[in-house]
Amino acid sequence: MKAVIQRVTTASVEVSDMIAGAIGQGVLVFLGVEKGDVERDADWMAEKIMGLRIFEDEAGKMNRSLREIGGELLAVSQFTLAGNCTKGRRPSFDSAAPPAEANRLYEYFVAAVKRLGIPVRTGIFQAMMQVSLVNDGPVTFILESPARPGSAG
Repeated sequence: MKAVIQRVTTASVEVSDMIAGAIGQGVLVFLGVEKGDVERDADWMAEKIMGLRIFEDEAGKMNRSLREIGGELLAVSQFTLAGNCTKGRRPSFDSAAPPAEANRLYEYFVAAVKRLGIPVRTGIFQAMMQVSLVNDGPVTFILESPARPGSAG
């Protein structure tokens, strides 16, 4: 499971000219689910994102978490994060989870974040989406769930 996390002052996702989800201060999370990912990966990702100290304190240091600042999370499914661009010119998506499994784990991730007490908004799985954001910093991180015993990578 991979995620691109962006610290934002505002973010929204639009589907068919309608706002599907919007947040104020918080994080925009693009989430990619890969073959072999399980609930444990989604739990790890949710807890990691909630605990990351990526918001500034009074001294201007990144020392506060999403929970500490009372922020929100906008989750957007993004299968292209599973793309492999090492060969040729066209990305390979062989490592992406099948849509039904990817949606199940995406929804599980959203529920895990909610269980941690963070307000969550979402895009619409498999929809063509337009994402707007104001990246605060800019601050952007790439997270990958830890390799499991017996898994490649």
